[in-house]
Amino acid sequence: MGDEPTTTLTVAKLKALCVLNDVSASGKKAELLARLLEAGVDRETLGIEVFDESTATFQPASEEGGDGKDAVVDAEPEKGEDEPVMLSLEDDDTISAVPLPARTSKTLDDEVLDAVVLEADLVDVVDEADRADTNAVPLPKTSSASTPLPDVTREGKALTLVEMVRRPQAIAVLLTLVLLGAGGWYYVNNQLEPFTADSLRYGDTMGYMITEGTFLASEEYVELVTDQLEDPPNYCKIRLMFQGESTASVTNGGVLELSTQSSEDRLGAVKVRGGQGMSWLSVESVNDMSFSQFDLSGHYPLFGKCSDTTTDTTTGQADLKLTTWKELREQVTLATELEFAATLSATSYTGTAFTYGVGGLLGDLEELSPGLGMVIAPVELADFFGNAYITKDATGTSSGWEWRVTGSEKIGSTNMWKVTASHRDVRDFCLGYATMTMWLDADSPWAARQTVDVAISSDEASRTSCSAWQQRGIDAVLPDGELELHHTFERTTLTRGYKAVELGKTYDNRPQANDLNPDDDEVVNWGVDGTHLPDNSTVRAHPLDQAMTCISEFNSVASGAVTALENDGYVWRAVDQQNGTDTEWNISWVDSDTTAGWLHFSVSGDASDQTCTFIAKGTFDESITHNRDSIPKALPLHDLETRLMDAQRYPDLTGPDALFTGSGLHDSTSVGYLVVVPGTGFGIDFSDLLDTSGATTIDVQRQWEENGKDRSFSLLVDGTDGRLIGWTNLSIEELGG
Repeated sequence: MGDEPTTTLTVAKLKALCVLNDVSASGKKAELLARLLEAGVDRETLGIEVFDESTATFQPASEEGGDGKDAVVDAEPEKGEDEPVMLSLEDDDTISAVPLPARTSKTLDDEVLDAVVLEADLVDVVDEADRADTNAVPLPKTSSASTPLPDVTREGKALTLVEMVRRPQAIAVLLTLVLLGAGGWYYVNNQLEPFTADSLRYGDTMGYMITEGTFLASEEYVELVTDQLEDPPNYCKIRLMFQGESTASVTNGGVLELSTQSSEDRLGAVKVRGGQGMSWLSVESVNDMSFSQFDLSGHYPLFGKCSDTTTDTTTGQADLKLTTWKELREQVTLATELEFAATLSATSYTGTAFTYGVGGLLGDLEELSPGLGMVIAPVELADFFGNAYITKDATGTSSGWEWRVTGSEKIGSTNMWKVTASHRDVRDFCLGYATMTMWLDADSPWAARQTVDVAISSDEASRTSCSAWQQRGIDAVLPDGELELHHTFERTTLTRGYKAVELGKTYDNRPQANDLNPDDDEVVNWGVDGTHLPDNSTVRAHPLDQAMTCISEFNSVASGAVTALENDGYVWRAVDQQNGTDTEWNISWVDSDTTAGWLHFSVSGDASDQTCTFIAKGTFDESITHNRDSIPKALPLHDLETRLMDAQRYPDLTGPDALFTGSGLHDSTSVGYLVVVPGTGFGIDFSDLLDTSGATTIDVQRQWEENGKDRSFSLLVDGTDGRLIGWTNLSIEELGG
């Protein structure tokens, strides 16, 4: 064999080096080796060995090359000239699988490998080696748990790009990183990230569809639908089918809303009047619903039972606009307004219902179970979840609701968190059930999809698991009958605003407690020994104080009322009604022995020349409790009247379509009050269930006709502090054929 050199490299590797060094890759192994030597590739890189006769072994060739001969001895059978160039990953010196570096605590975004196309210019090997120190590309660092990469460089130097490509083991590592990195990107981008709900922004708007809507009310729950009608049908059950589209939005208030502020820091907020008539800054949220399907079915009583057969079917359309105002600092609901317009068969209905504080579409049910009103519109996530982390199996409570993240689910092309919620009070008090299922994503401040299922019932069969005490409570506060509501909201569009809503912030000229409640000297404790709530109105012709002087004249026709009021009895309900120049009063009285009745009479003329006329009388079958100690202090009727007529406090109550004219009352406006004490509930005894004093409310009502429309306006006031509870304005018109 002499001292002829040989090489440990395969033909495939030699051809690869030929490609890298821009020389022909055709020919036999010896030709390839010779060609690479001529190109200046060092002998060590070529793996050249020389046979040492003294030791009878092959020894690595020095850089100077032994005897300088270029002859090569083939170490393997020769291949054909057309053998393709291959980079083998199965040679003896190919390393085994190398694990990826262990994950650190860095975010997933940092760990994902971005795919980059590298355009590498293949340069001469000698030149590349000379620049190894400056252009070296280090391999990724490994953790202590991973298998370290072999030291494949001379003198511990980092691999250059060309050196990486030369060595199959390095290629294997790079391919593994790229492939697994791409897989990691796919995996990460198909997993659902946990999030906390983004706060609302002024100007946020979401369009959504309302589908599969059904509403059922029976017996006393029918009043939730018909109590605003002047002459409601005698339905014992109604069923409503509805669907349509809606928009949820947060109003972006302008600078005019900040007229009481010294700066524009609260820009976006909206001014609103509270129940006391004072001005507050608030976040205004609007749900504008348009129902393309609005089908109403009515059932009448039949032989003492509610018929299962639909006897009336009305098809129409409806538009509802629900607006709520949440105070900036305390984050409580100041007011809720419902504007509606509906056409059912040949009748058009339009109106407004305005309530202060709790209440809304579900009326007293929202007072009984706070938070139940959330089923009416898509849930605001920040309000419902707060800072809770939305992730798998997360749980929490909010406004009476208990919620849990049950997992994720794809809605359309978007993967979302799925949350189930149940109203605790409805469940624990055996009122029925109220559940919501919500699908959430981080991009939307409202639920992207929401299903609602509510069923409230006084049926004994539905509360077999309730205790005797609970059943007594249900009988006392829950109306007879059933109430059901089912529907689905689904997002169609979303537009985000720019400025985040900042709650919990104070602002200039915010009303104080002493601005709201009346002074002690303004309220009267008439329950001690009085017969009625004082009323010395100067704008009504015959106030109650003047009218009560007629009682003694009715001894012959209403002796029971006269006797009761001349002793320890009192008037717990009184309402007037104008009849031309006369004023008709209807008073309800109760004696100390709980005997109770009513008296209807009219008053005409002035105080100096007054005429009293008896009209009718009657008694109450219900047990009315006599309880002077529980009659609360209250504002006199005339003081409350003055407050309500103040157009600065309550601008909506004055005008041609309201209750007051600016200088007095419309001729068709009536005023009354009601006192309820523990033990009196029109047949319901609350005394052993509720530890409460009595309540006094003042009601003002008007009914009139205008341009072929039946109009009505009514309001309710808390007589103890003068707070306006709410009001309604309704118009009904019969449409032509």
